[in-house]
Amino acid sequence: MSIDWNSFLNQFLYDKSDPLLFNSSFFLFFLLAFMAVYRLLYRTGTLRIVAVILFSLYFFYKASGIYVLLVLLAAVVDFNLSNLIYKSKTKSQKTALLVFSIVINLGLLSYFKYTNLLIDLFNSIADGSVQPIDLYLPIGISFYTFENLSYTIDVYRGTFVPVRRFIDYLFFLSFFPKLMMGPIVRAADFIPQIRKQVVLNAYDVTKGLFLIITGLFKKVVISDYLYLNLVQYVFDDPSRHTGLECLFAVYAYAMVIYCDFSGYSDMAIGIAKWMGIDININFLAPYQSASITEFWRRWHISLSSWLRDYLYIPLGGNRKGHFRTYINLLITMLLGGLWHGASLNFVAWGGMHGLALAFHKLWMESFPKQRVVHWLRPVKVFIVFHFVCFCWIFFKCATFSDSFNMIHQIVFDFYPEGWALFYANYASVLGVMLLGYILHFIPLKTDEMIIQKTTSMHWIAKASFASAIIIIIIFLKQAAPVMPVYLQF
Repeated sequence: MSIDWNSFLNQFLYDKSDPLLFNSSFFLFFLLAFMAVYRLLYRTGTLRIVAVILFSLYFFYKASGIYVLLVLLAAVVDFNLSNLIYKSKTKSQKTALLVFSIVINLGLLSYFKYTNLLIDLFNSIADGSVQPIDLYLPIGISFYTFENLSYTIDVYRGTFVPVRRFIDYLFFLSFFPKLMMGPIVRAADFIPQIRKQVVLNAYDVTKGLFLIITGLFKKVVISDYLYLNLVQYVFDDPSRHTGLECLFAVYAYAMVIYCDFSGYSDMAIGIAKWMGIDININFLAPYQSASITEFWRRWHISLSSWLRDYLYIPLGGNRKGHFRTYINLLITMLLGGLWHGASLNFVAWGGMHGLALAFHKLWMESFPKQRVVHWLRPVKVFIVFHFVCFCWIFFKCATFSDSFNMIHQIVFDFYPEGWALFYANYASVLGVMLLGYILHFIPLKTDEMIIQKTTSMHWIAKASFASAIIIIIIFLKQAAPVMPVYLQF
């Protein structure tokens, strides 16, 4: 049997219709090749760093094609600007260089992300006829832009000394596990680990394996199944579905976006763990939250902490009176919504969360000595979860019209007597959704207990167990590929 070498070699080239993702078939080959090389070089210094950079840039090329050059450009610009800021003698010079860095980074992000929104606004206000530009949003640009900004701002503040080797900065920015969808990593946490001696123990290997497998399970088995078999149909045109279908589609989407994004974050953290690099956890069972403030301490932690440290606090935080605190929270969340995309729906989503955070802060300030009643926590969790789900409607729907259609169907076209037919059509979907929520509400300490127990197992037993789960995941994998939710941000 002859081998089609052209088809084989084409597998290594960028394909816009099939970008390289953690749930891609090609990624398993990539990861095995990478770990084999890394294992050979992990005791070296610069050679190991160069190898990781090359694999990371190739990974990004396979995921986004020519846009890999943006990562290189961003690294060159901010590496040099950060060192110039550090060496500047006057405050005015430092400030001018920082402003230049912010303009370059946000300007590049805004061009790709918000140009067409501005064109639409101009056309609607000035009755213009400017045609939208055919722009492709580079994968991961929002994430590495925020990493660049935090780096130069920390250097400006004097809280971090910039690296002197360009390859160290390129390693930090291009590190492939977190390049496309985060977590958003701070240089102060990451860069000191680059040149340290790599030491892996059985616990690190086991925890990395646990995070990779559970992350893959959440993404491929739960998120993709719910999306393809319920969410996409209902959200595409809510007015064609009953209130019962719409309500459960919202519950399903809440699980879809959590399993999709946290699954990818867990895989990124697990792969980094195998390389001897620690990345902070990005999700902590957010739907267990009993307040909206607690929710944002558990959901997309790297983004919420970034917004706090580089936007909310510089705006004044809670240092300029109660009213200004509420305004700062609202501005922060409005801009956080806009970060997700050039849509008024995202702004509305951020605004609702900003108002909820302000209201919760006002409540806590008005009743600082309220007695904590433990049995009320489930009630609070129930209320917060449903508020978050309500906001997800605006986050997911493409337009306000679709959002209000979804709400209308749930409120005015909800007939409980249709449950039997709904269950008959979506029994498997409900089963997967229930499994997702059960796993989500298991106490967090359970994960650590499983890792500790598994660490002591013989490596053959661990490998067999992991292989069995991976085979199950492959068997349950949906035939149609599902792009990650946060890939569009």
